[in-house]
Amino acid sequence: MTVTTTPASVGESRGLPSLGPEGTALLRLLDDTFEGWGVSAGARPMTMPPLLPAADLARLDYYDNFPHQAVVAAPLDLSARETDEFCTDSGCFPCTALQPAALGLPSASCYAVYIDHQGRQVADDTLITVVGWCFRKEEHYEGLRRQLGFRMREVVAIGTREHAESHLTRFTSRIQAFAEALDLPLRKEAACDPFFDKGSSKAVLQRLTPVKHEFLYEDLAIASVNTHRNFFGDRCEITLESSGSPAFTSCAAFGLERWLSALTRRHGSWEAATEAVLRANAAGPAI
Repeated sequence: MTVTTTPASVGESRGLPSLGPEGTALLRLLDDTFEGWGVSAGARPMTMPPLLPAADLARLDYYDNFPHQAVVAAPLDLSARETDEFCTDSGCFPCTALQPAALGLPSASCYAVYIDHQGRQVADDTLITVVGWCFRKEEHYEGLRRQLGFRMREVVAIGTREHAESHLTRFTSRIQAFAEALDLPLRKEAACDPFFDKGSSKAVLQRLTPVKHEFLYEDLAIASVNTHRNFFGDRCEITLESSGSPAFTSCAAFGLERWLSALTRRHGSWEAATEAVLRANAAGPAI
C-alpha cells in the first residue's frame, strides 16, 4: 500500500515533499525514540547549524569524495542585480547573479559534529546526538524514499578505537531488536562510502574491511552504522585527553523520512505505523 505525504505536496517531484499532521507526529515519535537511545547511552544532545563553511567540508575531502551529492549555497551579488535578474522561464538565478559559494549543505548530520570539535581534546568515551537537515543531489527523487532535503538523527562516538567500535556493536543490536519488535524485516549489508581518496591506502583498507553497514527494508537503506577510524580525528585535530592521539569516530545514522516510508509501506497506514512504534517502544529494556 502506498501512503502519500500530503495532498498538496507540490515539492515532491523536486525532492522536497511536505508532511501532513500524521506524518509529522510519527517523525517526531521516531526521532524522540532514536534520541532517547543516544541519551540513555550517555550522549549529549546538541544542535548544529544547517550550513557549514565549504572550506571546512573541502578540508574533509567532501567535494572530492561526494561531488555527485554536493549542494552549495551562495548569496545574491547585489552589484549584478540590474543586469542578471531571476529568470522566470528556467526558474533560476543566473550564475553571474551570485556571489562565490562559500557555504555547503552537508549530506550527513555528523560532519557538523566533527567540525564543531576541531582543535579540541575530548574524553575517551564521548557521545553526542544531533538531528539535522541533510541535502543530497540525486539523479531522481521519489517521495519519502529519495529526497533533496531530509532529516537525519545521528548518535556520534568520539574517543578511543574501542569506544568507537563498541558504539557500533551496541547500536547494531538495538536497531535489529527494534526492527524485530516493529515486525519490519531489515537486511544488513556492507556498503561503501568514499570517505577517503579512492586510490589511497585507506580506501584500499576500506574495501578489504567495510566501514559502513546499512540496514535495508526491501531496497531502501533506512539506517546505517559507520566507522571512520581516526580520519576525522586527524583532519579536525580532535585529540584524546588521555593520550593526545587523534580520536577515533563512528556513528549510527537514521534517515527519518525513510523510516516513515518503510513503516507505512509495511503497516499500510500512518495510524498502523504509529501504533507499531508505540508497541515497540513499550517493549522496554529488551529493545
